[in-house]
This record gives sequence, C-alpha cells and structure tokens, in this order.
Amino acid sequence: MDRIRIRGGRPLTGQIKISGAKNAALPLMATCLLTDDEVRLENVPDLADITTMTNLLTHLGVEVTTRQSLKDRSVIFSARGLSETTAPYDLVRKMRASVLVLGPLVARHGVAKVSLPGGCAIGTRPVDLHIKGLQQLGAEIDLDSGYILARAPGGLTGGEVTFPKVSVGATENLLMAATLAKGETDLINAAREPEIADLANCLNAMGAKIEGIGSDHLHIVGVERLHGCTHRVVADRIEAGTYAMAAAITGGEVELVGLHHDLIGAAAATLAQAGVSLIETPDGLLVRRANGVVSGVDVMTEPFPGFPTDLQAQMMALMTTAEGASMITETIFENRFMHVPELTRMGASINVHGSSAMVRGVKKLTGAPVMATDLRASVSLVLAGLAAEGDTYLNRVYHLDRGYEKLTAKLSNCGAEIERLSDGAAE
Repeated sequence: MDRIRIRGGRPLTGQIKISGAKNAALPLMATCLLTDDEVRLENVPDLADITTMTNLLTHLGVEVTTRQSLKDRSVIFSARGLSETTAPYDLVRKMRASVLVLGPLVARHGVAKVSLPGGCAIGTRPVDLHIKGLQQLGAEIDLDSGYILARAPGGLTGGEVTFPKVSVGATENLLMAATLAKGETDLINAAREPEIADLANCLNAMGAKIEGIGSDHLHIVGVERLHGCTHRVVADRIEAGTYAMAAAITGGEVELVGLHHDLIGAAAATLAQAGVSLIETPDGLLVRRANGVVSGVDVMTEPFPGFPTDLQAQMMALMTTAEGASMITETIFENRFMHVPELTRMGASINVHGSSAMVRGVKKLTGAPVMATDLRASVSLVLAGLAAEGDTYLNRVYHLDRGYEKLTAKLSNCGAEIERLSDGAAE
C-alpha cells in the first residue's frame, strides 16, 4: 500500500490550479440518467471517486467517453442504451454519492434498486431524507436486504418537500427527480452549497425549469423530457481552501488559479481573521500571511454559507501552529475528530470535549508516522507534515486519491519536499 513522505519546513511558493469540484461533478454525472441525449461535462477532476461513479454508470449501461487536453479533462455521458436499473452493493459501498442515481433512475425509468451506500467513516449519514422525499413525490419504496427498492410506474408527481434538516445529498437527489415529475415541486430548507447551484444550472441547461437557485427554497416545474448539454464543473472550493491553508501553515505565498473569492466566502473570512490575506488577481487569489504570523481563531462548522465541515480538519492543522488558542466545534458530523490523535502524535496540543476541540498553538510540530482515517483528515496530516520538522510518513493515502487531484505534484511544484512511496520503498 502506498505512503506519502513529507519533509517539512519549506514555505510554498508558486501557483496551484484549482481542479473541478468532486462534490459538484458526482451529481452532475448522474444527470445523464435523465435523458437519452449526450451530457458533456468539462473540467472533470481525475479522482478515485469519479472513477467509482463512472464504473457505476457504466454498469447501468451508460456509455462514457473521456477526452483529455492540455488544459482540461472532459467526459461525455450517453444513457441512450441504459440496460440496468440496479446499483449493486459492490459498487455503491465504495462511495456514498452513489446513492445519487436513485432519484434520476426512478424519475425517468419508473424503477430503481440501489444499495445502501458507503463512504468515509465520519459518522452516521442516513438516507432517510432521500427516501421520504421521493415518497412525497409519489414513489413507493421498500428496504430489502440492504437495498432501496423504489417504484413509480406512472411517474413521479410534484409536491412540497420540507427537509427537517439541511442535507446536500437529499437536495440533489430530489432536485434531479423533480425535474421530470408531473406538476410543480417545492424543496424547502434545501441545501444552498455552490455545488447544488451548479447542478441546478446544468439541469436548466438541459431544459429543466428550476427557480430559486442559490436559496433554501427551490421551485421546480416538471417537464416531459430533458435534452443534452455541455456544462463546466465549478471550481473545488474545498481544494482551494485546503491549499490556502497549506500556504498559511508554511508561511508561503501561493496563487490559487481559477478561483473566485465568493466561492470560499466563510473560509476566506475565517482565514482573514486568523491573519491570512487573500488578494484577488487576474487569474484567481493570492494567499499569504498578512503580518508574518497566524493567530488562533474560533471556528464552528455550519451548512453553507457557514464554515464547511470539509475544511474543519485542515483548519485544525493550521491552528496547531498558530499563536494563541482556538476552539473548533463540529456541528455537522458526530465523528469527525479522528485526525486529532494523529496530529497529537506530531506534537499538537489538542483537547476534545464532545463536539468541540480546544487547540493551543505550539512552536513547532515534529514529523512522525501517521494514519489517514478519512479524506479530509488525511489532507490535514499533509498540511501538518508540510510545517513539521523532519519527515512525516502518511499511510492509507487512498483516502487522498478520492478527493485531491495530483496533490503531490501540485505541492512539489510549489517547493514542497513530498513524494509518494510504493509499498516496500525504503524510508
């Protein structure tokens, strides 16, 4: 199993091109199930999760064609020859986002059998909101042997769905399903993430009628059919926030290319409070410490437009070397502090109290062997390794492959001493 070795202490300097957002691309890929026409997605990241979704769509009978240019990676999806409406356990267990095929399949084909999903072990993330929402649109749903069986032989019917709590995945599934439902649908207390706005814009380009994009109340007028389109995947705000924190923790200066300031609003505001400047450039954002130091700040994760849970671990890594103390509170997932013991191994001072962690900045971190537990935790250990004295060895790097495109290359190009070691490579 591969590992990553990092020799810390080198400030990052240079440019990093921000890839297309994984969390936008995955639901966008599922839109192909809503039409017989081709859906072409541009700026698609080359990630393990994208491969997993591609394998699932291929199993369903979708024809997938990838085209790589010097500047971009585009993928064309054609579900004209769809031959299967069952998403099996062996494919779905690898990634939670696989459940996003449920809504499109039952909306267009009247039936779907989808395994209950897997993904990162960061707490319970039930799909009950997906199921209840589809039932409110007229689907008959049974749970049998770990599978969701959904039927709507006469098609779905529009209705009002009020989410009891904000759910990105349920909003995406119901939004896609509602585009082909008879009548009008209102999704109330819908998630507002930029990736959902990106999905809605793509669906409208396919002929859907969606209003309220960017708000927590989406109004959808169902149409008889959708057509194909070409759509560019929005930039990955989580990747951007991660590299911004990498620049800050190393005391470097990095330009994030292809990023708009408003895409990382809450994270940018928090970083500014901590003493990190983000200056707009013609190509993106230039990130550096404003006055040479990073100060401790309190952070609470919240649904968009609040501070994203997917940047909590990275922010904690940054705070381990900040001046003063910070309190980091996780409100989205109940098991998302698994990186704390690993950061502590590197010399961090962190005390967890329930859903909050008190972080007291230390003068230095020290390299150590560490273990990745999930996608975002793994990259937080990379950040810590970049700032630490000595060598850090990160195990279970397959987590990184799920969400960070060419991470070692991007960091190396900015002066980091980081390399991927194959199993058996000498330390």
